[in-house]
This record gives sequence, structure tokens and C-alpha cells, in this order.
Amino acid sequence: MTRAKFPIHRRTLLRGAGAALALPWLEAMEPARPAAAPVRMAALYMPNGVHPELWTPTATGRDFTLSPTLEPLSDLKQQLLVLTNLWNQGSVGGDGHYVKISGFLTCTTVTKTLGVDISANGVSMDQVAARHAGRFTPFPSLELGIAPVTTGVDRNVGYTRVYGSHIAWSSPTTPLAKELDPRRVFERLFRAAHPQSSQVNSDALLLDRVLEDARDLRQSLGAADRHRVDEYLTGVRSLEDRLKRSVQPERSAWSPRAAFDPTSCPSGIPKRYDDHVRLMLDMIALAFQTDSTRVATFMFNNEVSNQSFSFVEGVEGAHHSLSHHQKEADKLRQYQLINRWHVEQYAYLLRKLKSMREAESTVLDNSMILFGSGIRDGDRHDPHNLPLLLAGKGGGRLDSGQHLSYTPDTPLSNLYLNMLDAFGAPQTRFADSTGPLPGIFR
Repeated sequence: MTRAKFPIHRRTLLRGAGAALALPWLEAMEPARPAAAPVRMAALYMPNGVHPELWTPTATGRDFTLSPTLEPLSDLKQQLLVLTNLWNQGSVGGDGHYVKISGFLTCTTVTKTLGVDISANGVSMDQVAARHAGRFTPFPSLELGIAPVTTGVDRNVGYTRVYGSHIAWSSPTTPLAKELDPRRVFERLFRAAHPQSSQVNSDALLLDRVLEDARDLRQSLGAADRHRVDEYLTGVRSLEDRLKRSVQPERSAWSPRAAFDPTSCPSGIPKRYDDHVRLMLDMIALAFQTDSTRVATFMFNNEVSNQSFSFVEGVEGAHHSLSHHQKEADKLRQYQLINRWHVEQYAYLLRKLKSMREAESTVLDNSMILFGSGIRDGDRHDPHNLPLLLAGKGGGRLDSGQHLSYTPDTPLSNLYLNMLDAFGAPQTRFADSTGPLPGIFR
């Protein structure tokens, strides 16, 4: 039975012919209940690994003590799962970094190439979730980052640098482009909540022209360049599809779960790296709060990033250089401070989501926010025992507030089975999974 929008009071009478008859109990007499909050999922990727000796908490189960690197999460401990001894077998060998990052969410081995035939040989976990939930929101997923795609070839290892710039793959050969400008993200979200068909039509016309020009250009290119143009056209068609969906009749039932404040639109990309990161995390929070999307990925930087962290007190060097610490005490100290700074940003997003109320819960309660890296020790490029955190309650499914230590070399893909199940998109298998992880669910 469809519940009445305004519930009928249980003492309502039927009046007629001078008599009054009490109604029997009806479902419509129940108080109207708010719609169940959706479950969201995000993956935050930190490049270059961690100082391994200062990452893992002491003790396991619920009675654990956060490590020095994880200490910024102390007030969020009950929302946290610290996961030890997981690895991505598909990332073993090949090189120091590129196989580790591009396979982080696919749990596959990427094709070694100089750039002509890139392939992750799988679809990333976030995109499996997006295919399930994308029909409910204006945007199936958001891919956000800080740095543009790195091009060229790393001839030290024989891989295209493009691999170091992506964690989200909609198909084995299609990495999804990241949005770097927080203003553009805000505008996309705002326009989805306040659609103007004339603007959408104008954007669609521009895309049609781009597609036409690209098809003409393709005819004059060699085989390798035609392959790259085909990948580009796939991305353009995806954007075109998203534009059309924003004004299709079946989207008319969607409305934002929270109001947009147009005055809070960012002015663009800040000059400071740390300000840029915070604004992009704000965009994830806004997208989740408004239900503009339920799936997001964020890369703090591309793999092998040598971003300067001199803005962090006690750090004078750059990230990748310090990750190759060679066990030098001062480099290890600075490396750990960079790790801790990343954890502080993760905590910032978690607190923001926790502050967003949804009836008797919060957006964080109804989310799963993954944080991690594709290598453990940046000096060794070690893919074993990855540094991984999962926060939120997953809509009540996750048994948070634990440090769970598994048998060494337990597949990372097993965790993704848990996450997809809690998201509402259960899979019997994902990549090299052997079954969901015990202890994750209530």
C-alpha cells in the first residue's frame, strides 16, 4: 500500500447520515517516515606509501591504540576500521609504482606498455558500484584530483606515466578523467539541482561539434593515435550521456537531499596545495550530502608525485624523494609527518560528513570512506600489508571501531566484496577475491 503523504489520525471518524463511525486501523494512520538514507562510497588515494613502523596500531580488536600516524583520528575511532595484512597480488612485480596505483581499485595487473594499448584488465570497484546506483542520481560517480594527468614514458621501468594518474576505470581500457577545479565541481552539482534545459542543450551542441571534429581528425591519424582518439571519444560520449540524463523525464523525481548555498561556490583552484585538497574534500561532502552522487574517488596526487610539503611544520623536502628514505632518520621523520598530514585531511572529511545530520543518523553513518595507498613502504615499493583504513557505518552494516588483522597476503579484493555488498551491489566474486572478509559486518 502506498502511504498517504499526510497520515490520517487514528481517531478520524466517517461522518454521514447523522452517524459517526470510527475507522478501522489503516496503514495511512502511521506517522510518515523519512525515506531511508542512501549509502555512499568514496576511495581516497595517497601516493608513495607510508612509514611502516609508525602506521599500524598496537593490539587488535576493539582495545587498540592508534599509532602516531593515525592519531589525528582519535575522536573518530568508533567510526574506523583499521585493516592489516591485505595486499593486491596483481600489483606484484613490474615496477615501483605504476602497477600499484592503477590496480588499486581493480585488483588486476595492468598491461605493461609505453602508452598505445593501456589496460587495467578490469573495471574498478567504484565503477561497479556506480553502475548500480548511478540511475538514482545526476552523476553516477565523481572522480576528483589535484594534479593533471602525467604523460610520457618512465623509461626506468618501461611504463607510460598515464598509469600513475588514475585509480578509476569504467572499462579495462578507459581510465576516468579527474576534475581538478573545485569551482567546476560545485557548478556541476548546482546545475544538477537547478537544471536549465537551455544550458544543457547548449553544452550538448558543443559536445556534438567536438565529436564531429574528432571524427574528422581521426581519419588522418596513424593506428596508435587513432586508438588514443577512440579513448578520448569514449570519454566525451560518457559526458554527453550525463548531460542527457540530467534532463530526462525519469530524472525528474530526483531532488537534492540538502539545499545548495550558491554563495559557497569556490573561486577556482587555490594557489596553495593544502587549500586545494580541502576544497576538493568539501566537494565530496557536498555531493554526498545532497545525494548528487553516491560514489566518489579522490587522488591526493599522482603516483611518484614529488609535491613539496614545506608547508607542514618540520618538513623541508618533497614527497617522493622523502619516501626513498633509505632508513635515514631525518628522512623517515619527514616522511611520517607527510603521512600524518594526509591522515589529518582524511579526518577532516570524516568530521565534515559526521556533522551532516540525516534524521537519526549522519552522512558518515551512511557512508564508507576508504583511505589508503598501493604500496606500504615507499622505499621498498612493498605491495604487502597495504596501509588501509575504512571509516563510516555503511548504513549500519559495518562493525566499526576495530583493528582487524588478517592472515598475511589476504586479498584486498575481499574487502571490496564487503563494500559492494554494504553498498547494495553484492558480487559473488571480484578480481582475485576468495570471499568477504570476516569481522567487517555486524
